[in-house]
Amino acid sequence: MSKPTVQIQYCVPCGHLPRALDVQKSILERFGQRIEGVMLKTGSGGVFTIDVDGERIYTKPDEFDLDAIAQSIEARAAQPA
Repeated sequence: MSKPTVQIQYCVPCGHLPRALDVQKSILERFGQRIEGVMLKTGSGGVFTIDVDGERIYTKPDEFDLDAIAQSIEARAAQPA
């Protein structure tokens, strides 16, 4: 089974780094070695997105729901390669 990779892109000038770090920590604590990793990517223009294996699962200004994001990652972590 292939492990999914999560990428969080966040706006540096907007100060989204603390939120990105919190989300990264939550994902790593919840999924541990079931995922390949969580990469942070800097951005601008108010961006805050979360992708799993290149597929967008969250984009600001959508309602932020960490449980829904985790369920989306869970579904991908459970898929066979």
